[in-house]
Order: sequence, then structure tokens, then C-alpha cells
Amino acid sequence: MRVGESAAPPSRTGWRAVRALYSGNARIVVIRGLLATRTSNWVVVVSGFFEPVFFLLAMGVGLGTYIGDVELPGGEQVSYAAFIAPALLAVSAMNGAVYDSTWNVFFKLRFAKLYQTMLTTRLGPLDVALGEICYALLRGVAYAAGFLVVMQLMGLNGSWTALAALPAVVLIAFAFASVGMAVTSYMKTFQQMDWINFVMLPMFLFSATFYPITVYPEAIQWLIKVLPLWHAVELVRGLTLGVADTMTLVHVGYFLVMIGLGLVFATSRLRALFQD
Repeated sequence: MRVGESAAPPSRTGWRAVRALYSGNARIVVIRGLLATRTSNWVVVVSGFFEPVFFLLAMGVGLGTYIGDVELPGGEQVSYAAFIAPALLAVSAMNGAVYDSTWNVFFKLRFAKLYQTMLTTRLGPLDVALGEICYALLRGVAYAAGFLVVMQLMGLNGSWTALAALPAVVLIAFAFASVGMAVTSYMKTFQQMDWINFVMLPMFLFSATFYPITVYPEAIQWLIKVLPLWHAVELVRGLTLGVADTMTLVHVGYFLVMIGLGLVFATSRLRALFQD
């Protein structure tokens, strides 16, 4: 810069680009979702809490009477109910988050045209994505917190580290909600939405939810370890039973990557759909 010249004002292009994506009003989307739940489908939301409880009573308590104890990888012995309870806790967080970030979002996106209306206001695509993901997160965490209380009352939490299971569940629900919304943004028909159940059901059955992963051949074990629910189950199980190890950090990192990718794809898709 020459002597006597004034410094050029800083460019606002970058800031405007950020403001076009995010206005800091994601909470408005969350509040709208809570109001809608209170006035319409609160019965459906509450009923979702009982599914993992029924599984725990039927499988953990009922079938567990015949199965006996289960040996963990470290050699510890726990009851069958204590083995499957943290897995059902992870499943509960996944189901609550995925339901709201897929079917609920799909209806608002393709039929109610709600997001088109939102994006004509000061809300940006990232506001909408974060708001919907946080609302789905609240549902997943509510399910998990209630189920964690049930586990405590039944004496299935084997360590004080079970307290850390709740923030772990928050992370898990956030990850599933982020990816769920990103995937849903590509769906166009109800028939395509059936693919979500097609993916979730095998994860529920085979992600070491009801029996140790070691029952599978080694090649199948590696395939299962790619699935997000396996990481969720292992993370929560390690915390509730007090057998967490260095793999806990790997599980946490896995979900942080899911959150990042989900937010990026969901935001870019909403922008592409409504702001072209």
C-alpha cells in the first residue's frame, strides 16, 4: 500500500455467504416443532418410549432367564438383561432421532412444503437443517433418558460411568439425525422411504444388540463394525457396564464424522432445492 492511501474496507462477501446459509435462528425451527408435537402427535411421540422397555422385559428378563450370564470380551460376566439393555438404549436414541429426521422431514419437505415457506423468511438452509436435527435430537434423548432411568431402577447399570451414557446418547442421536435428514433430502416418494427401514432393521438385529459379535465369522464381524449402530451399542455398553477402553474414542470420532457429513449434505441439499 502506498503512503497516503487509505486501507481498503474488508470484503463482506464471505460474511454475506455465511449469512445466506445461517442467520442464527435455528431455535425457531425447534420451537415450531415442539409446538406442533404438543398440539397434534404427542401420543405417537410418547408411545415410542415403550418399545425398548417391552424388548427389555421380554428378551432381557424373560428369555434371559434361560440364557444366563454373558461373557464380555474382557472376561467379565454380566446378566443377559444387563448385556442387551445398553444396546436397546442406543437403539432407542437411534429410533427417536431417525424417525423425526426422516419421515417427519420428508412430509414437511415434499407435501407440506414447509421448508419453502421457512426459506422465504430470514432463515437460511443451515438454520432449517440444524433446527430439525436438534428437534429430532430432543426426541432421541428423551427416549434414551427415560430408558436409562428404567435401567437404573432394574439395577442394570454396572458402573458410575453410566452417567456418561446420557451425553454419549446425545452424540449418537445427533449423528443419526444429521445423516437421516441428509438422506431424506434425496428421497422423492414414500416407496423410496422404505429403504430406511430396510437399512435400520438389519442394523438392529445384527449389531451385537442381542448377542456378542464374536458369534459371527471374522469377515462378517468386520462388516458389522462398519455399521453406525454397532459403534453406538459398543459405546453405550462400555459406559453402562464400566468396561470402556481406548475404543471409546474411536466410537466418538465415528459419530463426530457422521455429524459433520450429515450437516454438510443436508445444508447443501436444502440450498440446492430451494435457492437455485
